[in-house]
Amino acid sequence: MGELIGYARCSTVLQDLTAQREILTSLGVGDERIYLDKGLTGTNRDRPGLDQALAAVHAGDTLVVPKLDRLARSVPDARTIGDTLAARGVRLNLGGSVYDPTDPMSKMFFNMLAVFAEFEADLLKMRTREGMAIARSRGRLKGRRPKLSTRQQAELVRMHGTGEYTIAELMEVFSVGRATVYRTLQRTTRPGLRDSTDG
Repeated sequence: MGELIGYARCSTVLQDLTAQREILTSLGVGDERIYLDKGLTGTNRDRPGLDQALAAVHAGDTLVVPKLDRLARSVPDARTIGDTLAARGVRLNLGGSVYDPTDPMSKMFFNMLAVFAEFEADLLKMRTREGMAIARSRGRLKGRRPKLSTRQQAELVRMHGTGEYTIAELMEVFSVGRATVYRTLQRTTRPGLRDSTDG
């Protein structure tokens, strides 16, 4: 029998992976063989932890995940990962149930889980959009406030216009980054921005 390789994921950095790790441990996966992704959604295929887990498994090994939605949040992605593992001779254990692509019942169950995972992801997106729309209509969501007030922006432009301040000095005076200074100045038609290398 090959090795057990575990994978766990949570969508935000504030979520805890302890429960998922405990499930993987209870299924026989050693701590040193668990790969993690934190703050990445299942719809994001560019996940370093998942890439490492997929690279770690070889023919005869088993990739263990607590639930299918930790592995993928779309039907095509779930099928691609499942088919790729099967082609490599790697088993997929979903919370204790081993997926067998050659068994019609197992394949149907896997596809149903993938559909539900995608449905949950779509539902979450819809609720988020609705919540933002409601907050916006009530004036609670006004977007990101500018780093500088209108008065501060006018003063920054005035100071730059005197030719006595470099970009670096304006950054220090207003406690903002270079990009903010340039954006503020670009809103005006004044040419010739003096950079920190200027005299």
